[in-house]
Amino acid sequence: MSSQETFNQPAHRVIELDIEGMTCASCVNRVERKLGKLEGVEASVNLPLESAHVTVPATVTDQQIVDTVNATGYKATVRQAPPPNTRPRRAEGSNNQKDHEGHGHKSTLHDDAAPKDTAQSSPAGTEHDHSGAAGGVRQHASKGGTTEHAEHGASGAATAEPMEHAGHEDHMAHGPTASTLRPRLIVAALLTVPVFAISMIPALQFANWGWIVGAMALPVVSWAAWPFHRAAAINARHFASTMDTLVSIGVIAAYLYSAWQLFADPRMTEHPGMESMSGGGLYFEVAAVVTTFLLLGRYLEANAKAKAGNALKALLNLGAKDATILVDGVEQKIPADQLLVDDVIVVRPGEKIATDGVVTDGASAVDASLVTGESVPVEVGPGSAVTGATINTSGRLLVRATRVGSDTTLAQMGRLVSQAQTGKAPIARLADRISSVFVPIVLVIALVTFLLWLFFSGDLNAAFTAAVAVLVIACPCALGLATPVGLLTGTGRGAQLGILIKGPQVLEDTRHVDTILLDKTGTVTSGKLAVDHTSGLNGYSSATVLTLAGAVEAASEHPIAHAIAASAQEATHDGGRLPGVEGFSSAPGGGVRGTVAFEGTSQTVVVGRSGWLEENGITLDSSHREALAAEENAGATAIWVAVDGQPAGIISLSDTIKPGSAAAIQKLKDLGIRPILLTGDNAAVAAQVAAAVGISPEDVFAGVLPEGKVEAVRKLQASGATVAMAGDGVNDAAALAQSDLGIAMGSGTDVAIEASDLTVMGSDLGQLVQAIELSRKTLSTIKTNLFWAFFYNAIGIPVAALGFLNPMIAGAAMAASSVLVVANSLRLRSFGK
Repeated sequence: MSSQETFNQPAHRVIELDIEGMTCASCVNRVERKLGKLEGVEASVNLPLESAHVTVPATVTDQQIVDTVNATGYKATVRQAPPPNTRPRRAEGSNNQKDHEGHGHKSTLHDDAAPKDTAQSSPAGTEHDHSGAAGGVRQHASKGGTTEHAEHGASGAATAEPMEHAGHEDHMAHGPTASTLRPRLIVAALLTVPVFAISMIPALQFANWGWIVGAMALPVVSWAAWPFHRAAAINARHFASTMDTLVSIGVIAAYLYSAWQLFADPRMTEHPGMESMSGGGLYFEVAAVVTTFLLLGRYLEANAKAKAGNALKALLNLGAKDATILVDGVEQKIPADQLLVDDVIVVRPGEKIATDGVVTDGASAVDASLVTGESVPVEVGPGSAVTGATINTSGRLLVRATRVGSDTTLAQMGRLVSQAQTGKAPIARLADRISSVFVPIVLVIALVTFLLWLFFSGDLNAAFTAAVAVLVIACPCALGLATPVGLLTGTGRGAQLGILIKGPQVLEDTRHVDTILLDKTGTVTSGKLAVDHTSGLNGYSSATVLTLAGAVEAASEHPIAHAIAASAQEATHDGGRLPGVEGFSSAPGGGVRGTVAFEGTSQTVVVGRSGWLEENGITLDSSHREALAAEENAGATAIWVAVDGQPAGIISLSDTIKPGSAAAIQKLKDLGIRPILLTGDNAAVAAQVAAAVGISPEDVFAGVLPEGKVEAVRKLQASGATVAMAGDGVNDAAALAQSDLGIAMGSGTDVAIEASDLTVMGSDLGQLVQAIELSRKTLSTIKTNLFWAFFYNAIGIPVAALGFLNPMIAGAAMAASSVLVVANSLRLRSFGK
């Protein structure tokens, strides 16, 4: 059953597990295989996050899932939901703000099936929900899945408290954490240095030195190596093997073989240099050095993976811890996780906005850079939507909460990132299949190596050395870490940049995209009209025309009026003050009229469409109409200005192109992606915008209705193109879902974000390019990791079997392979800097 089919069945739910004790890709494969044997169950297990995302039918209980994992040799616990918000709702809390209820919240990631509060969860993602709703539902539901569990979506609360829950504090280190490995590593290192020096340097040897070295190596191969032995023993009880099995057998074999040699001939180290000169078989230093190198590798690995997950931790900790609300007109401070919808929050300058909401009073500039990645503060006032975790930089604001808990933008961002991190790219499945048979094959190779060396050379020591080297050099661990750590770092860095990648499959999709459809309004352009230029007629200067029109339009609420008034204020030399107006009147869809006191005279000014001028008794001759038609044919919205009964000029307005759109489109071309402009506007407007940003005339689809956008995507796909679609409106949602890669601009609507694969929290087209570059870079990093992990094993095992590799060097190389995979992934943290 496919994952899509699974999500489309209401009887299925999604649970999240924490799993302790996994150490390599073999562990992951075995847990997935065991859970997969339960009818209707699908599991995706993540090694560095020590978590599992499990789709479960109604016929299987949570306890059955836990018992299955426990029976496999690991310890599983179901993530419990945070306690519900129990603060009683108070009617006074809304403070008569109902007049603003009609305002939506555009720049958010609304999740109808939002499960639990991500901000309280571990970096592994969504909290468990016994109702079955989980963050993973959203991306499937948006493309045809159900929202069966939507009614459960409000449980949980947004908070900035530490994400780790009781009993499992570090999800970023598989196996023991760095803090538990540190003392074992220190003890191992302190004892291994003298063991190695005495064993390898005859000048440092003394009478019966073998017994002393054996005694010093014993704590190293027993207590210090205990994490390896314990994991191997647990797996052995279930007739399974992992990387720890190889390490444990190799270390124990080296130590016991050496001890047997020493007991068999107690006098073999009676004199300094005897064992070395006789070619005897003491391998205490091999056992100690291998253990120490592997502990060092695990320790560095645990630290590195913690850094890889820091981006998500930082994201989830952005939220405000407290909020000040108005109750009966009195300010009251409460924990942010106790906020309810319709609470009125007081936000002073410098404070974080505690949750998503709508400004009901006050004006300020809000710094949203932590969430959107855009550095320029956004001006807000009554009616403006604001996002939780953004910072109020200037004035005092009153904000009515519209989303709290797991519905907030921040919580849902965390859920999206976590969901992406727990998934698997198709390329990772190959590593899983190989790792499932890797350890048994290595054990067989080691045994065959020992027997062949013994048969052909008759040298027991050489046979033993080669076999131990094979056991130690093999590293399924690097295979297991190659994909998830790369994904963890890439998606975490994306979150810091305001880029949300929904899953590993998206990384594969970005590699193949060769065409991108860009919705004009809101994506390439700002969607806001601005004055392009003003033309004077009948002796009037363009400056006079703009000033007179701006004075009258300043009294109107129409968007075109706002644009003209704003432009006139910018052009005036009187500090932005416009002449006064008397006798103002307006007609919906027509225009405005008023008497303006200008340069010592009163002038009657009429501004609007041709029909409005004619209604006011103003005659337009053919030359006037030709001038208007020329402006409109150039793609502008043209508005007449008449003064004292005669045409005085034409004001041309156009949708403003976003700064950086042209540069971003050039970057898309550099990436090998063909940009196509898609718009519902007329061909003249579309051609003008396309020319301004560098899109070829043949790559413009104008006059396209919402349903036509879907058809445009299908047409391109039918021609063999792999199509990405970028949009921000409700009318883009269907096309986003139809495209091979849907990219929602974060200034857009929830519906668009639901239907997309990539979400750019900012509104800059440059971020879209950055999102594609980051996705490709992350995939490239994962492939590099996998290549070196495969290459390392493909070369290392034969070299060890042929006897060219000392077990100590093999141990160092094995530890280094895992550390290098993680270190390579961490390079993504500097992306975009």
